[in-house]
Amino acid sequence: MARNPLRRSELADAGLRLLATEGARGLTHRAIDEEAAVPKGTASNYFRTRADVIAGLIERIGERLAPDAEVHEPLAAQPPSPELFGAYIRDIVARLLANSDVTLALFELRLEASRRPEIREMLGGWQRSNFSADVEFNLAAGLPGGRKEVALFHYAIDGLLLDRLTYPIDPDTSTDEVVDALVAGLLHPRSVP
Repeated sequence: MARNPLRRSELADAGLRLLATEGARGLTHRAIDEEAAVPKGTASNYFRTRADVIAGLIERIGERLAPDAEVHEPLAAQPPSPELFGAYIRDIVARLLANSDVTLALFELRLEASRRPEIREMLGGWQRSNFSADVEFNLAAGLPGGRKEVALFHYAIDGLLLDRLTYPIDPDTSTDEVVDALVAGLLHPRSVP
């Protein structure tokens, strides 16, 4: 049976919505079919096993969160600086917040990975690959910071997103203000006496 790439994406998007709203226990082939409004059995034709579903969702997360060339081309034309680094971080955070169902699904997959080794292996490999690509991008662009700083930003952004997508501890502070403070604090930490 020929596979329709658009249908596969629609099914994966339905799976991501389910993960975001119902959690990992709500992610079944039948639930994906219902969420995507397709005939019963469609999801299992595209994703034979639960592992195939998870792999398809991870792939779709990458597609949905990919950088927008129209945003990145003007940034790439600027000279490297902490401000440019901050602009890239703001773009990442904006993409993750604009795709809240995808981001919440990713958090759900990370939680499920803590309980299920097969998901840990799939998701862990994908995350480590993306992290390495982020470090390579940062170094190639001449941006401040190396592997350690990029890792610190990943940790900080994950916390910021969890805060903003669940229950913000300080809803009156704008997300951009938080990102600017993170950039200033992580790239220019005060000397400790």
